Amino acid sequence: MKTGLEHCLLCPRRCGVNRLAGERGYCRAGALAKAALVSLHKWEEPCLTGTLGAGTVFFSHCNLRCVFCQNHEISQQGKGKEISTERLAGIFLEQQQRGAATLDLVTPTHYVPQIVEALATAKNKGFQLPVVYNSNAYEAVETIDLLRGYVDVFLPDLKYKDEASAVRYSAAPGYFAVAAAAIQQMLTIVGPPVFQGANLRRGVLVRHLVLPGKMKESMQVVRWLWENFGNRVYLSLMNQFTPLYRSAEYPEINRRLTTYEYQKVIDYARELGIDQCFIQQGRTASKEFVPDFSGAGL
Repeated sequence: MKTGLEHCLLCPRRCGVNRLAGERGYCRAGALAKAALVSLHKWEEPCLTGTLGAGTVFFSHCNLRCVFCQNHEISQQGKGKEISTERLAGIFLEQQQRGAATLDLVTPTHYVPQIVEALATAKNKGFQLPVVYNSNAYEAVETIDLLRGYVDVFLPDLKYKDEASAVRYSAAPGYFAVAAAAIQQMLTIVGPPVFQGANLRRGVLVRHLVLPGKMKESMQVVRWLWENFGNRVYLSLMNQFTPLYRSAEYPEINRRLTTYEYQKVIDYARELGIDQCFIQQGRTASKEFVPDFSGAGL
């Protein structure tokens, strides 16, 4: 299935390029899926990692230009290896054989047609893991709808509420309106959270990374999620901002988040009545948590 690649409108950029003919749009992705690492990753939310870890597949390229991206080697510089849809299906099955708790598709938006085809192939061969769609939330509703019946858990990272922040730090005009519609569609597809013990098996888990100096904007994000979705979604508040990549060009965010800033956002969530929320403790803002994109597992 290569539907959509001949006139690519998979993301809100709506480039319209013919990826099957070698044309490249804003994200720089081609006709084949490209990935940089297959791993068992223990640093996702506990409800996704189980005992051995989430079965991550880190895809190359991205439709955002985040100046602080910790995965910039693959998202912006395109490091990785192109793989066939058949090989991608094999990778999914191998993650299941390794004992992964979930199949965690990281930055998958621009490869949705290839992923859907690979999942269909893998399912015909016995694949049964819950599938996690781990994205930046800058998604087209139509693309999210293609994932109906293939994705069990949506893991969008809702980055911004303010237009100025979205444009300055990610070159993403209209980010919040686009992300809001996408998250609503995700919830429509999978419904409220369903757990099996401590493991999330179905639902929407919205991440939000608190940025230095943007505490009030984070509070706006949290409030919007609560007012619009309540307990129908889970929230994950992250304190792991690390000033990497081009952060030095933006002095206002070229530092680590303070404990005060992060705690104020947590306290605000609690005041609103949010109790379905993951928080991070300890030292998480470190280069040590950036994966080694060695091409392992491909």
